Amino acid sequence: MDSINKQQEEKNREDLQATEAWQKVKEMVENAGSCFFCTKISSKDMITTRPMAVQKVDDHGHCWFLSASDSHKNADIDQDPSVQLFFQGSKHSDFLTLYGVATISQDKGKIDELWNPILKTWFTGGKDDPRITVIEFVPRDGYYWDTKHGQLVAFAKQLAGAVMGKTLDDSIEGKLKL
Repeated sequence: MDSINKQQEEKNREDLQATEAWQKVKEMVENAGSCFFCTKISSKDMITTRPMAVQKVDDHGHCWFLSASDSHKNADIDQDPSVQLFFQGSKHSDFLTLYGVATISQDKGKIDELWNPILKTWFTGGKDDPRITVIEFVPRDGYYWDTKHGQLVAFAKQLAGAVMGKTLDDSIEGKLKL
């Protein structure tokens, strides 16, 4: 039996670099809004993973988070700044993983820019809470899985393929060189 990739009539792999890669990252991060933030990825210890909301993503894929200075996450980053992020934009598409480096600061201007009143749940002193830190994640590379024409077209192609007994997948995936 042939593999699904050999049955595929359409191109389903596209590696992206520079501007195209940055645009894909920004689009997918904004769509997901949150991620699994993984630390200790370079150590022999168990990788530590926690959900985090992205407060901002820029045109070069840099992601900003707010975090408590006394958190395990901050301690992990102090020991090893290598981080991996996992995003999922929907149930069936918009998957993204990024590898990069995280830095921690207490930049008051950035805290003001990123502040949202709902964050008072974690920072009870508001945006002047002395525990607030900014984590800037700078991606180095990554990998994405997405649809070419949106979820409706992808679903229609899956249904048609099932009826015809033919692979009509609308997916696209590739490396991101950032």
